[in-house]
Amino acid sequence: MTRWRLLDTGARDGAWNMACDVALMERARRTGESVFRVYAWSQPTLSFGRNESAHGRYDAAAIAEAGLGLVRRPTGGRALLHDREVTYSITAPVVEGESLAASMRRHNRLLLHALHALGALAIEATGSRAMRPEGAACFAVPAAGELTLGGRKLVGSAQVRQDGALLQHGSILLDDDQGRIAGFALGPFLPPAPAATLREALGADASYGAVRDALLHEVAEDDDDGRAPALVLPMDDGSMVGRVLDDALAHFRDDAWTWRR
Repeated sequence: MTRWRLLDTGARDGAWNMACDVALMERARRTGESVFRVYAWSQPTLSFGRNESAHGRYDAAAIAEAGLGLVRRPTGGRALLHDREVTYSITAPVVEGESLAASMRRHNRLLLHALHALGALAIEATGSRAMRPEGAACFAVPAAGELTLGGRKLVGSAQVRQDGALLQHGSILLDDDQGRIAGFALGPFLPPAPAATLREALGADASYGAVRDALLHEVAEDDDDGRAPALVLPMDDGSMVGRVLDDALAHFRDDAWTWRR
């Protein structure tokens, strides 16, 4: 069991969302608490994986002309278009002796139980090959352990660990617009296959609120005392979280980071 706190920060821009995840990872490192956050995006935003080659592969002018935000994630993986989705993040202390793969499986079980409660009978992919970050979108092919529905990828997740704390975050698709990413590529690009979506599985019941409530309920059930209180973050009062957030905001808004490679 885990000491969980629950947080819904709604729709914010890409830099703020990534900075908040980093600040919450620092909070987990200092407090020993785990936070399950649900969030959205204030504008459609293209994100690059931490080690993905983007310079010379994506057209910055075309991305801006299309009205998309742009950010590079602190986690690995490939390009994602964040818009019609529910995004989650888990920030927690690293469990001693637990491998990254085992940690991903443990956290994915929470997602699976919530999806099943909604009526979307997702499963973990097995035997799919992992892809190099270059020249493909995140939803191109499901990797082993990722959550799929009808053989198609539904949830794209990634985890990073630093100094005893972890951040796992990912996108749960309400609708599929990942094919748009190919239009911003400058060279050879493997477009994603049609992704699974909650709209397809649930119809009108596929909403941010419904998915958020299912996720937070499942996490509360996993809490060590069964209640998982909400977390209210003071972001502008000089607190530790606020200071880390401010520093991380400058980092994620810096083109030198976004186009680092």
